[in-house]
Amino acid sequence: MKKIIFATGNAEKMKEIREILSDVDTEILSMKEAGIFADIVEDGKTFEENAVIKAKAVCALCGETVLADDSGLEIDYLNKEPGVYSARYMGEDTDYHIKNHSLIQRLEGVPDEQRTARFVCAIAMASPDGTVKTVQGTMEGRIGYEEKGENGFGYDPIFFLPEYGCTSAELSMEEKNKISHRGKALRAIKDELK
Repeated sequence: MKKIIFATGNAEKMKEIREILSDVDTEILSMKEAGIFADIVEDGKTFEENAVIKAKAVCALCGETVLADDSGLEIDYLNKEPGVYSARYMGEDTDYHIKNHSLIQRLEGVPDEQRTARFVCAIAMASPDGTVKTVQGTMEGRIGYEEKGENGFGYDPIFFLPEYGCTSAELSMEEKNKISHRGKALRAIKDELK
């Protein structure tokens, strides 16, 4: 494989992906870098379904091996919300400070032991021959009481990791990639790439 297209336009996500897959001897391009502009409707009911939808759609457009992920935050107390709607929670263009503040407010008065949550990442790999493989990774934690940290994006500043005593946005990129949902899923798919 000379190159892989990763079906995302998220620059922060591409930084993480390149870091984790740095030892794979293949060029990894975002859709934008590969000149692919497609509006893909993610109407799956699970992270895995959405990842497969994206990977297959982009693979059909470019004829290359495509990786796609769908990831999000599941909060147990809120019946696993925002879940597959994590990116679209409160509207697609809503700033994450507003989303994070809303979730903290919705958990007001809820004790630590009931604030359990996880980040989930499903990655699908679609090949031009029609083969599709999927993997999943999770990172367990709790929802904090305020935003803390500058090193993450999205919901990272409210995702508290009790064993580290900080949010995932307070970890260095290297530390986060070792334990994150995306890191685990990318390492699992790496075996398929070799």
